[in-house]
Amino acid sequence: MYTPAYAKNENEEDLKDFIRKNGFGIVVSTVDGKLWATHIPLILVGGKLQGHISRGNKQWRALPQNEEVMVIFLGPHTYVSSSWYDHENVPSWDYVAVHVYGKAHMQSEEELIESLRQLTNKYEKDSVHPVSIDTMSEKFLHAELRGTIGFEITIERMEASYKLSQNRDEKNHTQIISELEKRGDENSVSVANEMRKYGCHK
Repeated sequence: MYTPAYAKNENEEDLKDFIRKNGFGIVVSTVDGKLWATHIPLILVGGKLQGHISRGNKQWRALPQNEEVMVIFLGPHTYVSSSWYDHENVPSWDYVAVHVYGKAHMQSEEELIESLRQLTNKYEKDSVHPVSIDTMSEKFLHAELRGTIGFEITIERMEASYKLSQNRDEKNHTQIISELEKRGDENSVSVANEMRKYGCHK
């Protein structure tokens, strides 16, 4: 993806941490010669992304046939008004996004169950009455598995764009943060927090 030099982030640990916190991704591949995208939760296990897909979604058959699969993870993003600057300029959009590229392989049923266990435990940890793969009846679980295909993507490379107004001077950078915090919605506040973390380069 196109990323201006000031917005590049090549810190692998930063990107992996981002994926862990923003695990709902878009898996992009080709199916019958055309682009196909599926929105699904994924977990990062070592150097691999693991997920599952409905058997009714024909993308799963084509995944291992693709030389390369792309997964898009999007973090906070928000509109930046040029009325906040102390000079004439155009509006912009700040965002954080990570693209992962790799080769897909299908999982065995045992691998799928373990992947589902980890995914469920991750998102159920704050539930009052957490659901667990381990407490589901074997009959129910295997009935559900009949309609589910597990896969994993071995990560070969990652690209990231942390476009957070780093190209503004300190005065305007600080003003953008202030205006985003005044706006108060979750995306604006999250972008403001990321801007503080990464600072400006002017």
